[in-house]
Amino acid sequence: MSKIKEYTNGETTIVWEAEKCIHSAICAKGLPEVFQPKERPWIKIDAAKTEALIKQVKACPSGALSFYMNNKNDRSAEVLETKVEVLENGPLLVYGTLHVTHKDGRKEIKNKTTAFCRCGASSNKPFCDGTHTKENFIG
Repeated sequence: MSKIKEYTNGETTIVWEAEKCIHSAICAKGLPEVFQPKERPWIKIDAAKTEALIKQVKACPSGALSFYMNNKNDRSAEVLETKVEVLENGPLLVYGTLHVTHKDGRKEIKNKTTAFCRCGASSNKPFCDGTHTKENFIG
C-alpha cells in the first residue's frame, strides 16, 4: 500500500506520494520554508502563497508531489505542453501530459513532471527512483 498524504491551506491541496519520491530535494531547495524533510509534518503549507506552492510542486521531477485546487469539482489534471530536460548525472525529465505504455501493455497517463531513468539501475523502470545517486551515475 502506498503512503499518500495531503496538506491543504484551504485554497489548494498538495498531495505527496512517498513511493514516487526520488529525493531530488528540488522542493526543499526551491521553497525551504515550506518543504522541510527533517520536520514532521514535513510540508508547512501555510509558509507560502498558493501560487508559489503550485509553481514548486510543478517542478517536482518524480511526480511525488501534485496538487489540486479545492474549489474545483474536477480534479483531473490539465493538459500541458511537453518539454524534455536532461539532468546532469540524473534522470530524463519530461514535463507535460504523457501517455505511457509499459512493456507489459499496461497504460497510464502522467501529468506535470515525469522522471525517466537514464542509469538503468532503477527498480521502478522506466521511472527514476533515485538509484543513480547511489550508483554514482555519470551522464
